[in-house]
Amino acid sequence: MACSQHPDENLEKAERFIAKATKQGAKIICLPELFRSQYFCQREDASLFDLAEPIPGPTTKAIGKMAKKLKVAIITPIFERRDAGVYHNSAAVIDSDGSMVGLYRKMHIPDDPGYFEKYYFTPGDLGFQSFDTKYGRIAPLICWDQWYPESARLASLLGATVLFYPTAIGWHPDEKERHGGAQRDAWKTIQRGHAIANGVYVAAVNRIGLEKPTPLSKGIQFWGSSFIADPQGVILAEASTDKEEVLIANVDLAHLEDIRRNWPFLRDRRIDAYSGITSRYLAKETWKL
Repeated sequence: MACSQHPDENLEKAERFIAKATKQGAKIICLPELFRSQYFCQREDASLFDLAEPIPGPTTKAIGKMAKKLKVAIITPIFERRDAGVYHNSAAVIDSDGSMVGLYRKMHIPDDPGYFEKYYFTPGDLGFQSFDTKYGRIAPLICWDQWYPESARLASLLGATVLFYPTAIGWHPDEKERHGGAQRDAWKTIQRGHAIANGVYVAAVNRIGLEKPTPLSKGIQFWGSSFIADPQGVILAEASTDKEEVLIANVDLAHLEDIRRNWPFLRDRRIDAYSGITSRYLAKETWKL
């Protein structure tokens, strides 16, 4: 999706894409991160908290109605107002009967130039989760989470067969020519690695377009490139960098079973030897000058 400055316009566009995806056979549908607005985290502005809404709220009501009508499950990213001064970057999982079967709150919150998310979002406190829908057990994670193997591992250990990463990621225009190719390749590679290491499908769902928080700023050029990878990391479907598109791929549980039998990474994990993973850093530090 390309997102405008008008939340209702973005919701209507999302509903059109949901209908289009359903006609193409989709049963589980995922929208991009914070799809109801442009990516407002490019600047710190307290008035932008007005974009937030409660869960349940207007977006879950509208998407829930559509999910029930079309009999599809929909991962619905939302800027969540939990209470005054407490906001989350969240994703509601709405099943095919219109009910909300789960809520995920983004765990890893970045703070980079143009991505000032720590100003807006409280870190998630619900942990990594997997949710049962009519069509399968899935796990939503959100954007910055996609760089962390721990997120993917824990969601997979909870039984997810597909990891969904609603995302808002792009290039700083000054960096695109020199670093853009490597940045996007790293983004794809790390997520394909999660698919391989955990024997799951991965779907990354990005936005497109150049979004400027002010007329004089350079903004962020979102690179699209949404993709779906299988448990071997094979790209089953991939979108362009600059066109609005619906991607469809089949999740074959027999294929997942076959890959896990032949690449039994979960079986061979040394769970007795991983206690250090909960430490911040393990290398010995010395203080002599």
